[in-house]
Amino acid sequence: MTRQPLINADRLWIRLMALAEIGATPAGGVNRQALSDGEIAAWRRVIGWAREVGLTPSTDAAGNLFLTLAGRDRAAPPLLLGSHLDSQPTGGKFDGAAGVMAALEAVVSLVEQSDKPARDVIVVAWMNEEGSRFAPGMMGSEAFTGGRGMDAIRAVRDADGVNVGEALDRLHQAFPDMPHRPLGFAAGAYLELHIEQGPLLEAAGCTIGVVTGIQGKKTFQVVVEGAEGHAGTLAQRERRDALAAFAQVANALHAEIGAIDADIKFTIGRVAVVPNAPSVVPSRVSFSIDLRHPDNTVLDVAGARIKALCQENAPPCSVTVTPLVDAPSNVFDPRLRASIAKAAREQGHAAMAILSAAGHDARHLAKVCPAAMIFIPCRDGASHVEHEWAEPDHVGAGAAVLAQVLRELAFAPGIEA
Repeated sequence: MTRQPLINADRLWIRLMALAEIGATPAGGVNRQALSDGEIAAWRRVIGWAREVGLTPSTDAAGNLFLTLAGRDRAAPPLLLGSHLDSQPTGGKFDGAAGVMAALEAVVSLVEQSDKPARDVIVVAWMNEEGSRFAPGMMGSEAFTGGRGMDAIRAVRDADGVNVGEALDRLHQAFPDMPHRPLGFAAGAYLELHIEQGPLLEAAGCTIGVVTGIQGKKTFQVVVEGAEGHAGTLAQRERRDALAAFAQVANALHAEIGAIDADIKFTIGRVAVVPNAPSVVPSRVSFSIDLRHPDNTVLDVAGARIKALCQENAPPCSVTVTPLVDAPSNVFDPRLRASIAKAAREQGHAAMAILSAAGHDARHLAKVCPAAMIFIPCRDGASHVEHEWAEPDHVGAGAAVLAQVLRELAFAPGIEA
């Protein structure tokens, strides 16, 4: 007898491509940033698909979207699975969205093929994972797990001066009849599928990555303050050129921090110059630092050197270094990892253990419940770009592995730590 497929892979792909139409860019990517009109439209489409099989939508103060399949024991901690719907401004079709759509397909197939699960099963789309419009990212999952307060989150502004609070209120106004959950609730487990965003699975010829954990990350905002001056009349020795000071600081940081070892990842990203005029000595430069390493000791030592290096190299300008994110490396639940590896093996997929170099919402969920991630390959390891691509067979395979693990958990009495 032929075994019934765990999911409908064709339906999953069609819906994933339909979702990619919302915020589609001319170059084939997606611009659907957090709490934008595009994300509101994505909510409407995903909620529509969920309601077709009786899932109930709800949200919370942080703008997370929950789609609930009721279980037999409504009081038991539910199973959560999902990712995020927001993208980078020049993002791709798969980052985040593949995880939400794979989770939805796993639950839809569960409804179509199985009895009511032992506990609630909830598909979740976390608010502002990317941090492209509002920085830093992972606001929804961090608020949900108690890592960041809503007052601080609501105060963050985008480049146009709109704060998160205003954007959240607008999101909720678009869904006036949607029930609101309390912010944060006990979860039995969390599962997240994601493209790898790196080249290792593709290079190894593996379809499934069993994610061991996520490397640690620290971010900083640095502001160098100097003084404006006329480019044609102010002598070099009298200048407090913020851009020149930034160049000295950046060079020192790259020379020391960027050369610590082969595993360090040091990036100076967004840079803003004031007044940014051709004939005016720059008075202010602000820039971001992204620092990552799998070893928390190395990460802490490197992070501690950043402020000192900035202060040593900024004169005659002044400098302020503000830490933003401090996320240590984490390890995912070994039982869930074993279940993922078992499902991959039984379905005939080549699999390997892999450390996530990028950050994900699962990092925060792992603090409050058993959590794990499934990676699938992406072409050339490219992500956060418009040509980001995952093969339909790989998306389907990852979703089928997710569905098998979900079914094992959904009918079990409990896996809480």
